Amino acid sequence: MSEFKPPLKRYRRDDEETDSDNDYVPYVPVRERKKQELLKLGRLSKLKEDSGKKVKSSSDEFDDDENEGQVWGRKSNISLLDQHTELKKLAEAKKESEMEKQLKEEEKILESVAEKKALMGVAELAKGIQYDDPIKTSWKAPRYILTMPEDRHENVRRKLRILVEGEDIPPPLKSFREMKLNKGIMAGLAQKGIKKPTPIQIQGIPTVLSGRDMIGIAFTGSGKTLVFVLPLLMFCLEQELKLPFKPNEGPYGLIICPSRELAKQTFDIINHYMTYLERGNYPSLRSCLAIGGIPVFESLDVIKRGVHIMVATPGRLMDMLDKKMINLDICRYLCMDEADRMIDMGFEEDVRTIFSFFQGQRQTLLFSATMPKKIQNFARSALVKPITINVGRAGAASMNVIQEVEYVKQEAKVVYLLECLKKTMPPVLIFAEKKQDVDAIHEYLLLKGVEAVAIHGGKDQEERSKSVDAFRKGHKDVLVATDVASKGLDFEEIQHVINYDMPDDVENYVHRIGRTGRSGKTGIATTFINKANDESVLLDLKHLLIEARQTVPLFLAELESENEKYLQLGDERGCSYCGGLGHRITDCPKLEAIQTKQASNIGRRDYLANNAADY
Repeated sequence: MSEFKPPLKRYRRDDEETDSDNDYVPYVPVRERKKQELLKLGRLSKLKEDSGKKVKSSSDEFDDDENEGQVWGRKSNISLLDQHTELKKLAEAKKESEMEKQLKEEEKILESVAEKKALMGVAELAKGIQYDDPIKTSWKAPRYILTMPEDRHENVRRKLRILVEGEDIPPPLKSFREMKLNKGIMAGLAQKGIKKPTPIQIQGIPTVLSGRDMIGIAFTGSGKTLVFVLPLLMFCLEQELKLPFKPNEGPYGLIICPSRELAKQTFDIINHYMTYLERGNYPSLRSCLAIGGIPVFESLDVIKRGVHIMVATPGRLMDMLDKKMINLDICRYLCMDEADRMIDMGFEEDVRTIFSFFQGQRQTLLFSATMPKKIQNFARSALVKPITINVGRAGAASMNVIQEVEYVKQEAKVVYLLECLKKTMPPVLIFAEKKQDVDAIHEYLLLKGVEAVAIHGGKDQEERSKSVDAFRKGHKDVLVATDVASKGLDFEEIQHVINYDMPDDVENYVHRIGRTGRSGKTGIATTFINKANDESVLLDLKHLLIEARQTVPLFLAELESENEKYLQLGDERGCSYCGGLGHRITDCPKLEAIQTKQASNIGRRDYLANNAADY
């Protein structure tokens, strides 16, 4: 049996010897401890002293060193108003840091998708050729304008809401006479009833006449076409007077358009002013149209006599350059109308190839109503000291268009069209996304006795041209079309645009409704939407309506974005990739769709290449 051993007794002296001074914990009353726990759990406030001043209440005087400078809970010696102000400052500081993170993330995305050398030829890139100075021209602004102070020019721009970026910006000129335009051109303007320049022309025409590269952004129907057509006519006339063009020489100026209809319209405008130049006893200038759907020999007949100006679509132009039907050896003037749409439509490789055919420096102009930051960025990197002229926000809808958005079920759209047609007198333009919808609407309207014509990419060029001409001349009341008619086409007296369906891209919406409300007139745009539409596009539409001070219907007003607080960061609104106001680039559906398409094409291209190798 083991002997019982009593436990060793510990004396206070032993405790004092073994415990160190650092382990000393003072007694805190239970009530005080509970109070501290509740305050920490509730986190009523957590303030950091700015100037090293440390506020400590009686309950905090035994806190650890780590908690110095922090005050937990409500303080009896600080008023509630002061506490609220401090909390607000902290919240704003936190919000700013979140916004900085968001902006940095967006910059990375934009850099990764931006094509910085799309407007440079392959040969120039390979040789490292870079032009530092703009092309010099013989044109100068009137002397009395040049002697005016810069403040005067800024005041003119401010009043007309013209935003300009760049070096050595030419002064704005408020009359065609000050621009020193030819008498024949002035007669052509008078015949069209154009008496004074629009804001984009006031700053744009002097810029182009000065030989500067330019990015022009303005509302649809603001007169952008004349900004590049009139200076080009002046340059060509000067060249012809100095040394007449010989056979097979030219073109001196090249205008590229994304659609055949827009190219034909630009060609007709150029011919109008050329006619008036001839009537003024000036040397005759020659222009040719190079688009798909018309015989090539019609263009070659003009080229053989020497051509001054060529208006073309990318596909036909590429074909003629590859077959050496034309050359760009003396071409010194290039304009890309609706430039952003051309890039979006997949002509980017074609544009780069076209640039490779130039033999020297050229003056490059880009124009559009919707030009997101991604297009502007790579344009600035490739152009020579470009001047960006912006009248209104890029991608904004015209303020002269009354926008009406109506909820219409898919099956009721065709029937409701007849009700919408009663809103105004003809002519009326109806847009649909799909070719089969265009044909169905056209057939339905004809059955109901409406004088209508239709165009889309599936119809041959002769039929498309006849339909557009009949509508333009007033022989037909309604034109039904896909987006081939939305880019830059100008129809006089058009009063009403109907969007049979909301496009997948808000940029297309802006271009569509811009067919009315042109040249200072007022128009109406009616858009059908329903549950089939993507929410991100509807959010863009909602914010576009708010910006244009239009009535926002209840079903749109109720839509809320998850990142509503990030829709405007600094001076930039909405998405910098597509220009939509209802989302940021981090949530851009268009960018996501393009990236998905590119990813799928990589695999498909490899597959096709392997199959080609087998055969």
